[in-house]
Amino acid sequence: MSEESKRPEETPETQGGEAPETEPKAEAEAPKDEKKPKKKKEKTYTLTREQMEKAELAAKQLASVTDQFTRLTAEYDNYRKRTAKEKETIYQDAKVDTVKAFLAVYDNLERAVATDADPDSPHRKGLELIFSQFKEILKKLGVEEMEALGQPFDPQRHNAVMHIESEDLGENVVSQVFQAGFTLDGKVVRFAIVQVAN
Repeated sequence: MSEESKRPEETPETQGGEAPETEPKAEAEAPKDEKKPKKKKEKTYTLTREQMEKAELAAKQLASVTDQFTRLTAEYDNYRKRTAKEKETIYQDAKVDTVKAFLAVYDNLERAVATDADPDSPHRKGLELIFSQFKEILKKLGVEEMEALGQPFDPQRHNAVMHIESEDLGENVVSQVFQAGFTLDGKVVRFAIVQVAN
């Protein structure tokens, strides 16, 4: 073969060393193809009866496991809420028990201040200072003394141990307080022991 047959034929367009202008035409055609996306054909599969049964069984197992997971999650959430509530009530109960123990000290300090007759006595002044400090500590803890004297009798807050006939006071009015009642954060810690007028 000669060299002439090995080389491709030169056309007038390629003789000048210019590349053929086929690329711009391809670029011009490309936007037309982009505007019309080709639809992909969906693949279909044929399943045997055995494969369908396995798929149904797997779907049932998935639904069962999903249900178990949902129930377990709800159960755990309930457990978490219940334990948080129990912790809160345990703390409140412990606080109430502690405050109840100190209320006996309150009663004794109140009696000691009331028994000393001399108001200028250093002993009495010391007791009054201790008593006022003790009241402040109880107040910081949220413990408040219930006002009972002259108030209408409330069985939710008062414990009546005596009744007297009195025309000066109205019916079912507390005439005397024997032991002060206390509340802690709005709940009754100790009922007030009172005398009620009829």
